[in-house]
Amino acid sequence: MSLSRSTIRGPLSRRAFLRGTGVAMSLPWLDAMRPAFAAEDAKTTPRRMVAIETNMGILPQFFFPEKEGRDYTLSPYLERLAAHRDKFTVFSGVSHPGVTGAHAAERCFLTGAPHPERGGFRNWVSLDQFAAEQLGNRTRYPSLVLANSNENNATLSYTRSGAPISAERSPKKLFQKLFVQGKPEEVAANVEAIRQGRSLLDFVGEQSQRLNRSLSKADQRRMDQYFTSVRELEQRLESSEAWEHRPKPTVNAQPPEDIDDAKAFVQRTKLIFDVIKLALETDSTRLISLFIDTTVIHNITHHGNRPEVLTELRGHEERQFDALNGFLTALSETKEEGQSLLDRTMVLYGTCMGSANSHSNVNLPVLFAGGGFKHGQHLTFDQQNNYPLTNLFVSMLQRLGIEADKFSTGNGTFRGLELA
Repeated sequence: MSLSRSTIRGPLSRRAFLRGTGVAMSLPWLDAMRPAFAAEDAKTTPRRMVAIETNMGILPQFFFPEKEGRDYTLSPYLERLAAHRDKFTVFSGVSHPGVTGAHAAERCFLTGAPHPERGGFRNWVSLDQFAAEQLGNRTRYPSLVLANSNENNATLSYTRSGAPISAERSPKKLFQKLFVQGKPEEVAANVEAIRQGRSLLDFVGEQSQRLNRSLSKADQRRMDQYFTSVRELEQRLESSEAWEHRPKPTVNAQPPEDIDDAKAFVQRTKLIFDVIKLALETDSTRLISLFIDTTVIHNITHHGNRPEVLTELRGHEERQFDALNGFLTALSETKEEGQSLLDRTMVLYGTCMGSANSHSNVNLPVLFAGGGFKHGQHLTFDQQNNYPLTNLFVSMLQRLGIEADKFSTGNGTFRGLELA
């Protein structure tokens, strides 16, 4: 079966399928679907975000350009991304205010919560989860929390209460989760689990309303905030149930085979990037965090400026930028309604340490690609009193369509970064 403009009568459903001989194959997002999708979602242009942290720093002398502005010369690492020069902005002189503690800072890359090294530290909500609270019901998966790591607790994502969210570490399992349809009994079991969770929330809400009548005005306000949280979670559960009944998208790709060798972290990252691209292309999610654990090279990050160690470390980091380049290329070559997927996807790439050799948490190497911004520039800020990276998070939230004028320690949008 084929579809053409002459055979289309009225807008196609966003979930239209080709059917035949017992097979149902989902259609990609077509121009003919726009009117139907506009009725589902007032914001007809989907905006997406991928936030990536590598945890062992990036050699600053090979990352930062020497000149600021648009007429800068690409640094050795940025040369690996030369094909996308006009699609990314590089920053220098940025950090998270108050985030100290060397390696402990890796858990704060998307939260900006200060002093993670102190006893009793409790993290804040991460950027991706804050966005997922408001946008997550538009896709099958509110967000994807991923990690290239052998450690079970590796994650960039945290709940509003500061609890870590477990990350998927297997590209193969991620592919299966996204694209392999469960058996009818498995779908039914998932739906029943969701319903049980919602029934529990209904019960808690009823009991709480009964209690509310005897509370003070101040406590009633607190309870009202609680009710709001309960209702929001109910809505997300209802959305999850609806998605369980919908067929998963079909992709023309084979499941990747996992790589267990921690030393092959670059190859593992490439596998994850491949599945992330498919997840974005099929609109399975719009919010993704990825933690890249390079602890396996921790010893050589303390290089002491020894030439042979620097050469070895530089080789590892260059290959990481090659992997990033491949990801940006894949997004730029994938079209959606006449735009590239990169133009609709913000890609944040950076690290928690400005220098792993000295365990510094200032002057973080960070770049920001895609998303429909005016890129092609090097934005520089004070090297002593760094500009808040969390201001970028405010800009990112607004680009997603979320009305936010502050987030974490950020109290405004990022200076010098404008929409295209």
